[in-house]
Amino acid sequence: MAIEAPISRFKKNNLKIYIAVCLALMIWCIYDAHFNEKFIEKHTDADGNATGWLVVNKKAPPYLVGATLLMGVYLVVLGRKKIVAEDNELVISANERIPYDSIQKIDKTHFDSKGTFIFTYKDGDGNEIARKLSDRTYDNLKAILDHLVEKIS
Repeated sequence: MAIEAPISRFKKNNLKIYIAVCLALMIWCIYDAHFNEKFIEKHTDADGNATGWLVVNKKAPPYLVGATLLMGVYLVVLGRKKIVAEDNELVISANERIPYDSIQKIDKTHFDSKGTFIFTYKDGDGNEIARKLSDRTYDNLKAILDHLVEKIS
């Protein structure tokens, strides 16, 4: 029986808000730079050259479109990420699998108040690694923590 903890709605919603802010800012910049006559008049010198914020508003939209596209791609990639607690190991990613017998301790003192816990494990080379997981990053983390505690005990 595998328990899954997908990326949290908190993280996805924040990214959607950033995308919406970038789009709104882009529309505002386009409006001010091309359609708002008072703004254009105020930020144009005697020779007819754009100054100050008018220059920023003319040059910002392509960068905001790029930022929006990058965040959109990141949102799609992030949607597939999850932690899976399988029968014998904890799967963080395709390249990171942690067997339960290598986990040495679990510190869950801040889980109820802050939603985070830290577990320490030894990697293949014998190095101790501490990994912190947060419920702001993953949903269903309580079930993963309970499963880890059950397997370690």
